Amino acid sequence: MTNNKSVLEWIEDKKALVNPDKVVWIDGSEEQLEALRAEACATGEIIKLNQEKLPGCYLHRTAVNDVARVEHRTFICSDKEEDAGPTNHWMAPADAYKMLYDIARGSYKGRTMYVIPYSMGPVGSPFAKYGIELTDSIYVVLNMSIMTRVGQNVLDALGDSDDWVRGLHCKCEIDEEKRYICHFPQDNTIISVNSGYGGNVLLGKKCFALRIASNLGRNEGWMAEHMLILGLENPQGEVKYIAAAFPSACGKTNLAMLIPPELYRKKGYKVWCVGDDIAWMRVGEDGRLWAVNPENGFFGVAPGTNMKSNPNALISTQKGTIFTNVVHNLDDNTVWWEGLDKNPPTNSLNWKGEVWNADPETKGAHPNSRFTAPAKNCPCVSPEFDSGKGVPISAIVFGGRRAKTAPLVYQSRDWENGVFVGSIMASETTAAATGAVGVVRRDPMAMLPFCGYHMADYWAHWLEMGKKLGDKAPKIFNVNWFRLDDEGHFIWPGFGDNMRVLEWIIDRCEGKADAVETPIGFVPKAEDINLEELDLSLDTLKSLLEVDKDLWNTEAEGIEEFYQKFGDKLPEELKAQLDGLKARLK
Repeated sequence: MTNNKSVLEWIEDKKALVNPDKVVWIDGSEEQLEALRAEACATGEIIKLNQEKLPGCYLHRTAVNDVARVEHRTFICSDKEEDAGPTNHWMAPADAYKMLYDIARGSYKGRTMYVIPYSMGPVGSPFAKYGIELTDSIYVVLNMSIMTRVGQNVLDALGDSDDWVRGLHCKCEIDEEKRYICHFPQDNTIISVNSGYGGNVLLGKKCFALRIASNLGRNEGWMAEHMLILGLENPQGEVKYIAAAFPSACGKTNLAMLIPPELYRKKGYKVWCVGDDIAWMRVGEDGRLWAVNPENGFFGVAPGTNMKSNPNALISTQKGTIFTNVVHNLDDNTVWWEGLDKNPPTNSLNWKGEVWNADPETKGAHPNSRFTAPAKNCPCVSPEFDSGKGVPISAIVFGGRRAKTAPLVYQSRDWENGVFVGSIMASETTAAATGAVGVVRRDPMAMLPFCGYHMADYWAHWLEMGKKLGDKAPKIFNVNWFRLDDEGHFIWPGFGDNMRVLEWIIDRCEGKADAVETPIGFVPKAEDINLEELDLSLDTLKSLLEVDKDLWNTEAEGIEEFYQKFGDKLPEELKAQLDGLKARLK
C-alpha cells in the first residue's frame, strides 16, 4: 500500500517486537470493514444489533477493569522533566521505551496486527496531519474508521514524507497494573499497552489530536485545542463561528449541537456543528484565526443523552454507531442507558453482560459508557465540515461550573486578558464527582489533562499567537450557565436558551452591542440579552450578571495559589493580569 521507507521500516521493527501471526493493512474500504465486523461478531468482540432499528450498529463491552481514561497512567516522555511541567506525569524516554517494549514483547502472538493509516483533518488539507496506528483489536480498527479518515488515500497524501505520528497499541492482558499510555513528543510517537478502552486506545483522539498536536502546534506556530466549533447562522444567511472550551460535565456536546429556541428558529436562525471536542487553529492568509475539527466522528458519553437534552447527538447514534458498555435490550436487540428514557428494558443485560432486567438498585449502563458515531449522521453537521480550509473564528469562549462567582457571560478586555481568563478557568465539584461539594478545580482552557508540554509554556504560546493575530484576533469571552439561587436551583435555563448569550457574543464581535465595564471584564447590559418568551425577569438577569467583589477577592487568592505551581515559568503578562485584577477589585 506504500513504498514509504520510514513507514515500512518502523512496521518491520514493531513486527519483530510484538510477533503477530499475520499483518492486515486497513484500506478504508467498506468490504474490508464489513468482513472485520463479521469476524468480531463471530468471536464475540462485538454484538450485531437490530439492523432495522439501528442499521450498521454494534455493541461492545470492555473489560470491567478498563472503562475510562487513566490519567495516573498517562505520561509525557520528554527528554527533560521540566518540559512536561507540573501538571503532567513524566518518564524519561529511554526508561519508558524499555518498560513498554518489555510489556509489549511477543504480545501479538496468535493475533493479527492491523495497520491503520489515518488522517486527522480532511486528507490533503493544510491542517491535516497523518498517523499510523498498529493494533491487535478489531474494535480499535472499527472505531478509528469512524473517528478519523482511514485508508489508502492517507498513504497517498503522506507520500515518502517522514512527518507522521507513530502509534502502537497492544491489548496485552488488559492488566491495570501494567497499563500505560505514553507520549514521546520528540519522536511523534504514542504507545498504549494493557487497555482496550477507547479513550486509551483510539490514538488519534486525545493522544494525537491534543497531547502530540499541542506540541506540534507550539513548534509550528498553530494551536491544538480541546474546543467545540459551532457556526451561528442569522436570518440573512451569514454564519459566524465560535470555538469554545469547557471542562467535563459543563454541557460541551449540548452546546456544539445546540437547537435554537423556537422564536429564533421561526426567524431563520440556525446552528451548525463543525466539531464537538477538538479544534486545530492556525492563522489564515487573511490574518484571521481559522479552525478545523481534526476528527471525523463523535465519541460521546451515552448516559443523559436523550431527545430532550441533546436530540442531535441521539439522532447521530441511530446508524453506523458502536455502543460501548451500555445496556443490551434482549427483547428487540437494541441498547439503553440511564437518562435515555423512563422505560428501562425488563429483559436485558447490563454493561458487564450480566442479567439486569431494570434492577432499580444498580446502574445498567456504565456512567462512562460511550457511543462512537459518524459526524455526518448529525442533523446539524456544518456544510463546512469537510472543508480543508477550515472556518474563520470570531469568538473564543471559555466556561466552567460556578455557583456564585462567575457571571452568566463576560468579555475579556483584550487577547492578553483573555489568555488570563482561560488560564483561570475552573469548575466547582458536584456531589456526583467526589463527595466533596464546591471544591474549585482549575482546568486552564480545559487542557489540563491534555497539554503535551509545560502549561506555562502553553500560555506563552497563546500570548505569542495573539501577537501574530494582532487586531484580527477573535474576541475572548467566559460563560457560566450554572449560577445557583439560594435554594441550590439553576437560575439560567441553559440548553437551547444559551443561544441568547451567543447572540450577544456575536453582536459584541461585530460592534453591535454595548457592555458595562466591571473589574473582571465587560458584562452585557441586561436589556441587550433577548428574554422574549423566557420565564426570567430582567431583575433576575441583572443578578446573573453581577460581579461580587468579595467572591472575586477570594478567587484572586485561589488564582495566585494556582499560579505558584508554575514557578518562574509563569509568563510575566499573566502575573501582570492578576495584579491588574486585584487593583481593580480594590
